[in-house]
Parts: sequence; C-alpha cells; structure tokens
Amino acid sequence: MTEDLLVTRRTVLRTLGALAAASLVAGVPGTARAQALGQNESVQEAMKRLFGDKPIKDGAALIKLELPLIAENGAVVPVSVSVDSPMTPASHVKYIYIVADKNRIPVVTRVTLAPEAGRAFMGANIRLGESGDVRAIVEQSDGTLLQVKREVKVTVGGCGG
Repeated sequence: MTEDLLVTRRTVLRTLGALAAASLVAGVPGTARAQALGQNESVQEAMKRLFGDKPIKDGAALIKLELPLIAENGAVVPVSVSVDSPMTPASHVKYIYIVADKNRIPVVTRVTLAPEAGRAFMGANIRLGESGDVRAIVEQSDGTLLQVKREVKVTVGGCGG
C-alpha cells in the first residue's frame, strides 16, 4: 500500500511546472503599449509637464555641470552633474534631470537619488540632435528646483547641427 502513495520526483516537477504555467497565463495583463512621454514637445511644454508652475532658481552656486563645449559626435556626448548638497533624510537631492533644449524629446534623462547614495552625482552619455542649451535641473526633497545650463555645439560630423 505504501507503493501507491509514492510520488516520483518527475511527477512533482511536472505538476509544479503546470501550476506555474497556469498562474502565468492567468496573471498576464493586457497588451503592452509604449508610453508616449515627451514625443516632439517643446522644452517649455516638457518643463510645464514636469514641474508645473514651480519656480526654478539659479543653481550655479551648488550644481556643477560638466560636458564638452563642442561635441564632435552628437550621438555620444558625455555629461556629469554633481550637486553640493547634504544627503540626509531631511534634506537631499531627489532627482537630477538632463534637458536638451533642441532635442525632439527634450528630457534626456532623470536620475533618482536617495539619502543612502551619500553624494548627489550622476554621469551618462547623452544624444544631442543639434547645437543648443543643455540644462541640469535638480529637484530637492523639499521641492526646491535649481537649474544650470550650458550651450553645446554639435559639429557637422555629429547628429546634426
């Protein structure tokens, strides 16, 4: 009689696999769709969408934006932003946005930070469609917005310009 209750490893694995497949099929949401954020919008529209009517202050004293004055290849433009700000739970940098005024999609990137980061810094390679201003906008935990901008010239061999 003990032989009848014996379950093989293969039977257990087959049953678990069938249960997992059934739960995946039952839990599948509808068709995935791309989110159309910022497609072909002006920099003013993008800023309005992100920040509403909040005032944006000059952040030249706290924000250091590093990127080349002349980008030989607009497809790969190195950018780094560091913010002289305490990173404590009470006062820290929440987001760093990079906005390229002349891009078809002006909001190039948004970096989310937490106090555990230790320092407010980000670095990336961005794409610039043509020559124009590049902004670093910092949103602090209290909602304060700070901005610096710098003009970058994209040479003819790059993405446009």
